[in-house]
Amino acid sequence: MLLYPNAKINLGLNVVERRTDGYHNIETVFYPIGLSDVLEIEPSETCMDYSFSSSGIPIDGDPEDNLIVRAYRLLRREYQIPPVDISLFKQIPFGAGLGGGSSDAAFMLKGLNELFELKITTKKLERLAAKLGADCPVFIQNKPVFATGTGNVFTQIDLTLKDKFLVLVKPDIHVSTPEAYSLIIPENPEFSLRELIKKPISEWKSLIKNDFEKSVFIKYPAIEIIKNNLYDIGATYASMSGSGSSVYGIFESKPKKTELFEGCFVAGGIIE
Repeated sequence: MLLYPNAKINLGLNVVERRTDGYHNIETVFYPIGLSDVLEIEPSETCMDYSFSSSGIPIDGDPEDNLIVRAYRLLRREYQIPPVDISLFKQIPFGAGLGGGSSDAAFMLKGLNELFELKITTKKLERLAAKLGADCPVFIQNKPVFATGTGNVFTQIDLTLKDKFLVLVKPDIHVSTPEAYSLIIPENPEFSLRELIKKPISEWKSLIKNDFEKSVFIKYPAIEIIKNNLYDIGATYASMSGSGSSVYGIFESKPKKTELFEGCFVAGGIIE
């Protein structure tokens, strides 16, 4: 079975409250984009548990710590799942605020559910995904949503960026999510993002913000420069995604200049 776990961007991100469990309540809009990894899952004929191989962007660390393997382990504790061979072609960069690892894990849950006919409901898949990471549940249904809580309470929204052109830029900078949160002072916004997102995209620049940008830009000014450059080449709206370090620009059509981003990971295309 071949799966294509895709990335997401955050359209706005407000950190509204610190929770007693150490996490934060947020509000954001998750929007799926086309940049994806390639995940292959097959029943194994040779191993007693699982095999895991990867290519593309190098993956460091013990496979047991990988969210894909953790998703497999999570389901295997409750369901009769045979050994599997797992292969990942990694294209979504790490530490970018794009949810690549979370997407891989969610697609692993969905893939195993389909491959072995486990008949797990969507709601249960979302609950299982939440055990793996805060961003994981959104990739179960994998459509634009207004998210609250830790990013796991979803409200469907009527929003499409279809036929806009997206440029995604990630510098060679890793932003620590715990550190980014530690620099935030939670605050309820004057106007809910759920309402602001209904405004024309041409008005988003002055209305919709990412709370992480203020502190991240101070420590990593190169990320702010990327955002400004996206506006300079014609973006209607530009923002950091999640806690960074990637920045995206939404354009009415393909920009003519992208050489400003030499040395960065750059991806782009028409939003479908």
